[in-house]
Amino acid sequence: MTELSTRARVSEAADNSLLNDHSQISSDLASMPSKAIDPVNDYLTRLKESISAISQEDVWAVIHVLFRAWQDGRKIFICGNGGSAATASHMANDLNKFTIIEDKPRIKAIALTDNLSLITAWANDAKYEDIFAEQLINLVEPGDVLLAISASGNSANIIRALETAHRLQATTIGFTGDQGGRLKELVDFCIFIPDDYIGRQEDGHMIMDHLISYTLRRMIAAV
Repeated sequence: MTELSTRARVSEAADNSLLNDHSQISSDLASMPSKAIDPVNDYLTRLKESISAISQEDVWAVIHVLFRAWQDGRKIFICGNGGSAATASHMANDLNKFTIIEDKPRIKAIALTDNLSLITAWANDAKYEDIFAEQLINLVEPGDVLLAISASGNSANIIRALETAHRLQATTIGFTGDQGGRLKELVDFCIFIPDDYIGRQEDGHMIMDHLISYTLRRMIAAV
């Protein structure tokens, strides 16, 4: 058998497998009881409802704080745990790169989640709850901004970071879930994602990242 015919047989087998998988999924959905919830539609519907319920006034307040930080040449620090740590890194990327306008000063955003050697040093030699606060002591200056992301609002290292930021005269912002935990009492500005499921809360935080970066880029271009 030639190499070409072998490839053709493999490709045909793969296509048939995909068709069979699709047919099985369709069959499974068709056999669901009429009252059963379609998880895809349910998730997307709930996400749409939650995003629509976010306070636009709160979002604009955060945007103006970050815009003022850009105008004043201040630094923006971002932190979070787990999925929120990934959001912090992603948001620092977007603020630093997506908002660039030629011949304009650039936003200075730093994700406190990204220096793994320093994070593990503080966690090992001191306490895990110090991993963000200790970095702030090195870096933050009066007028800088700390944006803390926590769906529960109760992560010990987030609370410690916010307390440290206040002591060092930084402005604080929180991204949280539907309740806000202790975080909501410690931040100057807060965006709540009004949903009781952490996955959609984290979806909302990522949407806030993209929305805020998009808006800041337009505002920077306009001045």
